Amino acid sequence: MRFRRTSALVAVWAVTALAVTVVTGATAWAHVTPDPDTAVKGAGDQVFTFRVPDEKPDADTVSLKLQLPQDHPIAAVEVAEMPGWTSTITTRHLETPLTTDDGSFSDVASEITWTGGSITPGHYGEFKILAMGLPDDTDSLTFKAVQGYSDGTTVSWIDTGKGAEFPAPVVTLTAAVHHDAKATTTAAPTSSASSGSDDALGITGIVVGGIALITAIVAVVLSRRRPT
Repeated sequence: MRFRRTSALVAVWAVTALAVTVVTGATAWAHVTPDPDTAVKGAGDQVFTFRVPDEKPDADTVSLKLQLPQDHPIAAVEVAEMPGWTSTITTRHLETPLTTDDGSFSDVASEITWTGGSITPGHYGEFKILAMGLPDDTDSLTFKAVQGYSDGTTVSWIDTGKGAEFPAPVVTLTAAVHHDAKATTTAAPTSSASSGSDDALGITGIVVGGIALITAIVAVVLSRRRPT
């Protein structure tokens, strides 16, 4: 009888630990993400989609503020229509105008705010912008975001440190592709699809590892079984 009680307790502990690990991993996985998460330096036109999940069980997402890169501004921005939502673009004046193939820009977008719509719990929304004239003097662009909920609370996705709890969406910029007679240099960005697959594989690995742990514990207990 003692052996059976011990085995049951061990199994319950292992399953509980596995559940906590999986839930924690899933929570960390859900955050505001850009798609694509790579782009070419100096690109003329690039559409970015920012996926915003509603992470609260009892409140809707009712607003999103997206701050565009400040140190390396984008020349011009347009916002895609989103049914039920109203967008507002805030601009700022540059002391030194940006010069691109499309002309010179003295005023650039600094923040975009979406209001009026809602994302219900367990769902996500997609906020799209067209960036025209990406900078060519940096390796990444950071888009800080503030997500507003119907209960009056906000979540600021603005952290830039490694392993941050609330990471800001970041887009990696790569060199343009050059072709010549002697060699071909190709930028090899990591697509958002690959990134999503890596996340999914990571969660799957956690589950498989947890199952293996349970199996090992049960095997050890069985090997020490003694008749009563």
